[in-house]
Amino acid sequence: MSEDDRTPKTTDGGTDAQPPFAATRYESGAISYPGHPTGPEGTEPAETVDLAEYTAEVVTWTTSTATPPGVRQPNHLAIVEFEVPDPSGDDVHSVRALGQLTTDGVETGDEVRPVYVEELREPGVGIKDEDSAQDWDGYRFEPV
Repeated sequence: MSEDDRTPKTTDGGTDAQPPFAATRYESGAISYPGHPTGPEGTEPAETVDLAEYTAEVVTWTTSTATPPGVRQPNHLAIVEFEVPDPSGDDVHSVRALGQLTTDGVETGDEVRPVYVEELREPGVGIKDEDSAQDWDGYRFEPV
């Protein structure tokens, strides 16, 4: 990825309609998604990073044709890698995420961006009650 691809695309960090795609930066500078109470080398969480502000590179992808109830078929999935600069700009840290794709038209090495969707699965289908506190929204990855 070029340095321009690591530049934030927005600055709002999410809105009421679109929450952030939240990763955690630790005191060591490392980033994880999802975040954990303790980071690498026992360091404490320092801040939240909105991955929706960045593009990522497809590391690998697959298509699942046997999906859980309420999940679309076929379900295209990818592991993607974001490169996020330190706030100082002196270093870059990578973080990987697994998620659904918006299309089957991707290859390893393609650039993607997170796009917010209100329903990653059909709320009324499956073992969770539609009226439960379960969140059904999230991010998919779309080719740039």
